[in-house]
Amino acid sequence: MRTVAVIDIGKTNAKVALVDLDRFEEIAVRKTPNLVIGSGLYPHFDIDHLWRFILESLAALHRECPVEAISVTTHGATAVLLEEEGGLALPVLDYEFAGPDGLAEDYGKVRPPFAETGSARLPMGLNVGAQLFWQQRRFPEQFARVATILTYAQYWSYRLTGVRTNELTSLGCHTDLWNPQAAAFSTLVEAQGWRPLFAPVRKAGDVIGGLLPSLTEITGLPQGLPVYCGIHDSNASLLPHLLTRPAPFSVVSTGTWVVMLAVGGEAVGLDETRDTLINVNALGDPVPSARFMGGRAFSMLVGDDPPPASPEAEERVLAACHMLLPSVPGGSGPFPSSRPRWTVDEGTLDPAERLAAVSFHLALMAATCLDLIGAKGETVVEGPFAANAAYLRMLAGATERPVLANRLSSTGTSLGAACLVTGARIRTGAEYFTEAIPQALIKYAQRWRRLTTGHL
Repeated sequence: MRTVAVIDIGKTNAKVALVDLDRFEEIAVRKTPNLVIGSGLYPHFDIDHLWRFILESLAALHRECPVEAISVTTHGATAVLLEEEGGLALPVLDYEFAGPDGLAEDYGKVRPPFAETGSARLPMGLNVGAQLFWQQRRFPEQFARVATILTYAQYWSYRLTGVRTNELTSLGCHTDLWNPQAAAFSTLVEAQGWRPLFAPVRKAGDVIGGLLPSLTEITGLPQGLPVYCGIHDSNASLLPHLLTRPAPFSVVSTGTWVVMLAVGGEAVGLDETRDTLINVNALGDPVPSARFMGGRAFSMLVGDDPPPASPEAEERVLAACHMLLPSVPGGSGPFPSSRPRWTVDEGTLDPAERLAAVSFHLALMAATCLDLIGAKGETVVEGPFAANAAYLRMLAGATERPVLANRLSSTGTSLGAACLVTGARIRTGAEYFTEAIPQALIKYAQRWRRLTTGHL
């Protein structure tokens, strides 16, 4: 098997990438925004738009180079509720919708403790358990028609094969639904009567079926094309390193969310109030993790068309100690209740200086998260921030540990999902960041940490 098409749905954008398994790199990519529809019962993902995009992309990529398998990776915090016939019983809720907060007090009385699930209590719909609890009580007639609950990546595998499954990395992603130590559903699932609704749990790397004949006709793909179960996106970024790199190490997966995962680190008590949690990796093992909305913050603070990086601007920011203190946006991350504050009138910063200050801020947020989860050894940066030298330099200075940047791909998620395919020649493309770390940068990091002490 040489080529796999990876369906990769992030919170902001979705893509279908064609990965060459011998060269282990993307050779063709199609992208689209991940749209949210604001009308209807509540804000929800535009599933129809994504499905059209997926089918059109698979057909187009197959015309360029034969597709021999399909793998799927998606963002977490999302469940799909199906009727018996396979249609949606309720729209697929956008987890940034605050509706579930209306039942937060009631949900707090029934959700399992952090010690059981490793899942911190999060706002909006970030805990899938909170979504289901809210949907069942606000829309009882529609919920009564639910025949199957699927995790998000496995919904798309189902659309391709007709086979309904769930999967460990998606269930173990701050859902409140999974006990990672027992490798079983949590007490919440049993107590709420949801257990019969969950499809069987399969491994991310299982081939769950072949492409449906009707889709073979639409896309031109071969009959019976193998479709893999699929994987949660942060765990997709982790997987190539998990399979090739000795512990201890950590991975910083950057996108809309920046997710830190520590493998073989120091045993620490996780603080559920600071967005630390236990993920479950593709091998089924618990992984201490932390996260914040770093990509969202970058877009809010710098925009989607940043200015060119400027070493001179970085030097001016370091010399003047111009800082952004946490955090943007609020409500999650290591400083969830903290209001952001600049130490300088931000209007006086030119675009390059602003870029440098924001990059430093995001690196220091990541360093804080790595401390909270007991990270040791090398730190590998995946995704867009791997190309940001100011970010990498500050991360290396703040952690005082080696930093590697994966420049093999714009995101590590698609290649991580390709690792599920038997025969993939896995390589990470991670290269050591070797630029000098000036003393002014280390002092900047120390000052930022002093100013953020007690900033919770």
